[in-house]
Amino acid sequence: LPAANDFLIKSRDYFVANGFNIALIGPPSDHEKLDFDFRVSPTHIDDLRRIVAYLKKDAGLPVWLVGTSRGTLCATAAAVAFGNKELAGIVLTSSITSKNGKYTVPALKLEAIRIPVFVLHHEKDACEICKPNDAALIIKGLTNAPIKKLLIVKGGGPPSEQGDECNAHHWHGFVGMEKEAADIISNWIDNPARAGGSGLSPYILH
Repeated sequence: LPAANDFLIKSRDYFVANGFNIALIGPPSDHEKLDFDFRVSPTHIDDLRRIVAYLKKDAGLPVWLVGTSRGTLCATAAAVAFGNKELAGIVLTSSITSKNGKYTVPALKLEAIRIPVFVLHHEKDACEICKPNDAALIIKGLTNAPIKKLLIVKGGGPPSEQGDECNAHHWHGFVGMEKEAADIISNWIDNPARAGGSGLSPYILH
């Protein structure tokens, strides 16, 4: 498993129980850390393209990329680069939404995305670069996505640790409602926005 213990890694068994195939992606052998620069780089996008192609060939199923926190940059950058042929859709949870940073989801070329996009955020997410009130900027930028939806959830908790509000033990990681969050994502992937959906077995990208 990747070393990080984020929402998607913690919730992997819930996705498996919902009938999905899971692929958890960590740092490549030649790049020790998935920093902001690397996550949106052509090198990383090419790595993801190869992974997606392998998974599609291996299982013969559509592939969804699901990112959480910094992983939303990876999923979004891939969707921008890939067009509408390689991916079935993307899901962005606890997205990087800061208006002040260079690497944020709203700052990417969202108008280039032409696949379904689901954005999930907790109303109490206190991570300073993942403000829930700014998540709507993602939806606003998705001018060509055929289906898009933002859901701000509440519930769960309480945070199980003091300190870093950007880790999985706080609202940022849907603490106390991991299964519910996984079920919400699963149900949306199975039938995006109740429009043109079909039963899919997605892979989950960290």
